[in-house]
Amino acid sequence: MRRTILTLIGVAVAGFAMAQSPEEKGLEIAKAADKYDEGFGSSSTKLTMILTNKQGQESTRYMSNQTLELTTDGDKSLIVFNSPRDVKGTATLTYTHKEGSDDQWLYLPAVKRVKRISSDNKSGPFMGSEFAYEDLSSQEVEKYTYKFIKEEAINGVDTYVIERDPVDPKSGYARQLVWYNKENYRLEKMEFYDRKNALLKTLEYSNYNVYKEKHWRAGEMNMVNHQTGKKTKLIFEDYDFGLDLTADDFSQNSLRRASR
Repeated sequence: MRRTILTLIGVAVAGFAMAQSPEEKGLEIAKAADKYDEGFGSSSTKLTMILTNKQGQESTRYMSNQTLELTTDGDKSLIVFNSPRDVKGTATLTYTHKEGSDDQWLYLPAVKRVKRISSDNKSGPFMGSEFAYEDLSSQEVEKYTYKFIKEEAINGVDTYVIERDPVDPKSGYARQLVWYNKENYRLEKMEFYDRKNALLKTLEYSNYNVYKEKHWRAGEMNMVNHQTGKKTKLIFEDYDFGLDLTADDFSQNSLRRASR
């Protein structure tokens, strides 16, 4: 009996040692989600942005977006506004980095110049929307620390709920809550908490389609600002993958050319 008890104790201790902490499990899920979407290479899409103010009045903008996947560092993306006339030709270029602050530039056709967006302004609103400039960056694993919170069913699917805290001290967020679909790791929902740790915004994803039998992309993203009452909806159409894009298509010169 004594030997049996000692054996059981040993097994229990070994099992305890192997148990994941919430931080380890959160990081593991984030890495799995990143791995699941690897290999899309490049993509393009057309976007409709609908801005809704506190009184319910709407304004609509039309854009195009191109993204280049990089494995050694973060992805690169280029967003160009096509209409209406007051924003036509405005373009934003983002270089996401796995470590350190991202690089972002804004081209303003009215003055025909490229303006670098400083790290101090990354939390500012992107073109009057409820998306911040830092929300435009690709979601590199290294940009956050993680903690598993719970499992929860939302929108009829089972999800993992992960808390992630930005590593960048200049981020506009103290933390974020992320709902990952357990089956394919696609994002279902995100909550953004401001530097005072108060709920600032909620982003919900819907109308998903799968491309190349692997890559899930939302047809709609709805961002609600709980502190201002404003909303921004993004509608994605005409996704295309495997484009002949290179790093040269994401230079400051290409930023000027794309806005013509």
